[in-house]
Amino acid sequence: MYQDGKIWIGQSGENRAAIEPKMANRHGMIAGATGTGKTITLKVLAESFSDCGVPVFLADVKGDLAGMCRAGEENESLAKRIDGLGLKEAGFRFKSYPTTFWDVYGEGGMPLRTTISEMGPLLLSRIMDLNDTQTDVLTVVFKIADDEGLLLIDTKDLKSMLQYVGEHAKEYTMEYGNIPRQSLGAIVRAVVALEAEGGDRFFGEPALNINDWLCTDCNGRGVIQVLDCRKLIHNPTMYATFLLWMLSELFETLPEAGDRDKPKMVFFFDEAHLLFDSATKTLLEKIEQVVKLIRSKGVGIYFITQNPQDIPDGVLGQLGNKIQHALHAYTPKEQKAAKAAAASFRENPEFDTYETLLQLGIGEALVSVLDGKGVPTVVQRCMILPPQSRMGALDEADRDQEMKNSLLYTRYVEAVDRDSAYEFLQRKAISDAEAERKAAEEAAAEKQREKEEAAAERQRQREEAAAEKQREKEEAAAQKAAEAREKQMKAAMGRVASTAAGTLGREIGNEMGRQFGGSFGKRLGGNVGASLGRGILSTLFKLR
Repeated sequence: MYQDGKIWIGQSGENRAAIEPKMANRHGMIAGATGTGKTITLKVLAESFSDCGVPVFLADVKGDLAGMCRAGEENESLAKRIDGLGLKEAGFRFKSYPTTFWDVYGEGGMPLRTTISEMGPLLLSRIMDLNDTQTDVLTVVFKIADDEGLLLIDTKDLKSMLQYVGEHAKEYTMEYGNIPRQSLGAIVRAVVALEAEGGDRFFGEPALNINDWLCTDCNGRGVIQVLDCRKLIHNPTMYATFLLWMLSELFETLPEAGDRDKPKMVFFFDEAHLLFDSATKTLLEKIEQVVKLIRSKGVGIYFITQNPQDIPDGVLGQLGNKIQHALHAYTPKEQKAAKAAAASFRENPEFDTYETLLQLGIGEALVSVLDGKGVPTVVQRCMILPPQSRMGALDEADRDQEMKNSLLYTRYVEAVDRDSAYEFLQRKAISDAEAERKAAEEAAAEKQREKEEAAAERQRQREEAAAEKQREKEEAAAQKAAEAREKQMKAAMGRVASTAAGTLGREIGNEMGRQFGGSFGKRLGGNVGASLGRGILSTLFKLR
């Protein structure tokens, strides 16, 4: 109940255990063994914050928180508690609360989505159970997508990006480092496994705008956002990582708020141990950072778990408001854990905290909260107040009706697949293939042109060689004919000259023979003269 400006949790005799709203963002814890009443306590706190005008987020693991949208009904057990705590006089009445239902799978509530980019490589690696090397490679893939302006919205975007980086790994190595193909293949397999589990429905648009949760109804009561986790809890890693993502979104989205009179929002994290199980050192550091700093954004976080030891000391030390239900201590290990839980409270001299912790009944708890100055109060043994809304699950038809009555229903019910990395890389692949085809055609055409030019050049060379050979043949024939003509001319000239020389020599010989020898001398001189003339002329022609 919200009364006198405080979040009333329970009653210890005449004393009320209540949280001052301005201290509610100092975070808190609800712990205790199974069946001790943690869920009832959670509902009482959530209702009180709503009445205070503070929006609330609940993770509904068992489906029994959905009844908050309906007024509670009195039964014998409730009537006894109401009377025993004097709640009627305090104004207790059964009532419903403004509730909005969500579901990652879109079955028990409106679809709750985010994008691959908003989830980030660190949280996504945890969902997919990647090792350190694969996480580093995924971080590089995100960086490349960022640098090249590619939107990673859903899983098909991520798979396309992984394939693209694998095909161009050598080009990216010098700038981003080595990108092993084995790691890329392992990441792709993890994405496929995630899709097989239905995780692909979580990634998409419209993505959740966290500001849509920071609202009140027409009466000024904070709206309670209920995430149906009945199916999601079967994948503990996804459940824990998803809730951590929401905390991160709140941290990154909300501005600094300083000291407020009440939180902007209160976030209840059921089965909180799942958040820390198998978390890497880097992830634990991130969780601790968010828990420490989100207080300044006006957000209070309340972890619900069985044992305080489920929460790391770095986080546990930030929790100022503690509600501890009974713990079992049957073994030495359990006894040690119970003593540690008891020792974390500011001691009350009226009872032994450890012994009391082991004796608490259902609906009882040890409670210590921060007072107005931020100092933890001494621990009190309290009876927790009953919830004012209905206890238990909600009929599926009623749940569906409540979901459709939400003002946010039309905004989130239909998925939108806008242009992102997948579509861009598909177009790029088609464009690259077309460019490659054109380049191949141009290369083939160029090769054919070169082939034809080479053939033409060889033909030209053959024709020139044949023409040269023909020319040489014709020149040789002409030379031969010229030489034959010259020889014939020489022969003719020789015959003419020989005849002339013989005639001239004969005349000279006849004349000389006549002078020296009469007729005999004439004949002899003629013959000798002719022969001598032909010999001299023949010698002259040979010399030429």
